[in-house]
Amino acid sequence: MPEGHTVHRLAARHRALFAGRRVTVSSPQGRFAAGAAEISGRVLRETEAAGKHLLHRYSGGRTLHVHLGLYGRFTDGTGDPPPPVGEVRLRMGRRGHWLELRGPAACEVLTAPEVEALLARLGPDPLRADADPQRAYARISTSDRPLAALLMDQSIVAGPGVIYVTEVLFRAGLPPTTPGRMLAPEAWQGIWADLVALMREGVERGRIDTVHSRHTPEAMGRPPRVDRHGGEVYVYRRAGQPCLVCGTAVRTATLAARNSYWCPTCQATW
Repeated sequence: MPEGHTVHRLAARHRALFAGRRVTVSSPQGRFAAGAAEISGRVLRETEAAGKHLLHRYSGGRTLHVHLGLYGRFTDGTGDPPPPVGEVRLRMGRRGHWLELRGPAACEVLTAPEVEALLARLGPDPLRADADPQRAYARISTSDRPLAALLMDQSIVAGPGVIYVTEVLFRAGLPPTTPGRMLAPEAWQGIWADLVALMREGVERGRIDTVHSRHTPEAMGRPPRVDRHGGEVYVYRRAGQPCLVCGTAVRTATLAARNSYWCPTCQATW
């Protein structure tokens, strides 16, 4: 599932292509036909991301809400749109540009109160200027749940997924099983600042890189990581491989129904 930096990149891309312009919207697949009819011909006022949720705000108080889920993806291009191929849930266009959406978990038109209700369900997003990290810490600091599960809970922190969560816990030297109530305020401030910095870099680069400069392939004389997720990481999907810092074999286990990864030496205690 795409993490929050990808959705923020999409919001910026769609803003650049369509914001301030009247757009035509259709649903070649047919599953979004009624919603497309509601917003087609309206001006796209603004786009924004909130965690893993993408919002297109239109004139007339209507908002397109998209959650990509595991399989959703956008494509766009210039010129005339090609004939629709496959299950195209949504097609948007203006003169000279087009956009298509396939396979989302959610694609719906919301009213203003429904948008507010959606945003109210989400925790603070490290990539948003209006984020309040203390709102997340208020829940984390009173919970016995593992930190990895808490940080992946979108109602507590919106945007980070298993990669960012796994990596910031390594960088903080904390096991993923650390109970939330054991996290000191200053440790939370460090984790939040790290999320903000890493996710902003993810927006700029379009991939997740979490290693410090001294641990890059160039600095260490090692081959670049080869993985469909891309990016250089410390422990995510590196089970059995040596830790880039201490050389201990990285471990993995299931935590909160997700694969978790950690270094038993660098993340030994809490």
